[in-house]
Amino acid sequence: MESSKLKKEHAPKAIKRRLTFAKSHNYLGDSVLGAIDGIVTTFAIVSGVAGAGLRAEIAIVLGLANLLADGFSMAVSNYMRVRSDKEVIKKTKKDEESHIEKIPEGEAEEIKQIFELKGFSGEDLENITGIITKNRRQWVDTMLVDEFGLSLETPNPIRAGLITFGSFFIAGAVPLTPFFIMIYLNGFNVYLLSSIVTALTFFTIGIIKGKILEKNIWQSGFQTLFIGYGAALIAYIISLLTKGIIEG
Repeated sequence: MESSKLKKEHAPKAIKRRLTFAKSHNYLGDSVLGAIDGIVTTFAIVSGVAGAGLRAEIAIVLGLANLLADGFSMAVSNYMRVRSDKEVIKKTKKDEESHIEKIPEGEAEEIKQIFELKGFSGEDLENITGIITKNRRQWVDTMLVDEFGLSLETPNPIRAGLITFGSFFIAGAVPLTPFFIMIYLNGFNVYLLSSIVTALTFFTIGIIKGKILEKNIWQSGFQTLFIGYGAALIAYIISLLTKGIIEG
């Protein structure tokens, strides 16, 4: 069964599809990161309000402020990170093109040593060095990847920022949802309901993260749940201990 699956995955079309997909950026990482940060910070705020014994309306105000301000901050940070990565690649590429133009022998020697470290030698080493240095674009790309460890494919900065903000806002809104519908809950413990739906969301995000990273999904689910509730517990305890300050 496993052997049949491996053969199918290594068919020429499957390999081509996998390599093509690998070159395009997957935004799932940005989405999961934004979702985890959004729900952790918002639930921590809700827990802090509950620990301090404040009115539910305060949780809504502070929670919404967090969703918009912290979500925007995280989105901008991700945008700037991606943009900075692109600028580093662009500058390094320009430098390497200049070096190839000025000292081609030295740059060719770098290619030779790069592939020598990969295990090539003798005539094979000379051939592969010659093949790569005949194509200027391939030459530069090889230097970027193997000398500087840079990725040739980077995400779109605007898209990365928007996806981060969107996932942050959507997941972060989960702990607040019961507070918005509390008028229909007829005295039900709104913080308890928020805790339940948040726990389910934490666990779901953890499972998705585990699936992306190809790790044990249950372990990943419980780990994310533990981290999220750990942050909320800290906020709850601190609010409980400082409750007197607010009341005073």
